[in-house]
Amino acid sequence: MAARKKALARLLRPLARENGGPRAGGESDALEVIWQVVCSIPRGRVSTYGAVARAAGLPGHARQAGFALRVAPEDLNLPWHRVVGAGGRIVFPNGSREHKEQARRLRAEGVPVKAGRVAAAAMTELDEL
Repeated sequence: MAARKKALARLLRPLARENGGPRAGGESDALEVIWQVVCSIPRGRVSTYGAVARAAGLPGHARQAGFALRVAPEDLNLPWHRVVGAGGRIVFPNGSREHKEQARRLRAEGVPVKAGRVAAAAMTELDEL
């Protein structure tokens, strides 16, 4: 995990310079913290957008966690598939390319997925890490 955090920091430095540093209101700082939290989710486990936001110090901002994943540079190689909606639900429309890809990636890590939901046993609260 330490290696992934170092790699994340290394990738974020040029992005900050390219975008003129942190945006007003610390938006890029919040995105970076969310990305770090997502990187801390262990392989074979999942967490919710709300839990990611809380662990990033942004309680009540589950949508911001989703936004952060959507705008993350591909170079970060974030394990985005380990983040699901409340109740363990894959939030992408059933049958969509994204839904299928998330389910495939989760199953490849040993996470049971049935009817668009992950098994409760795979859920982790990030404050437990």
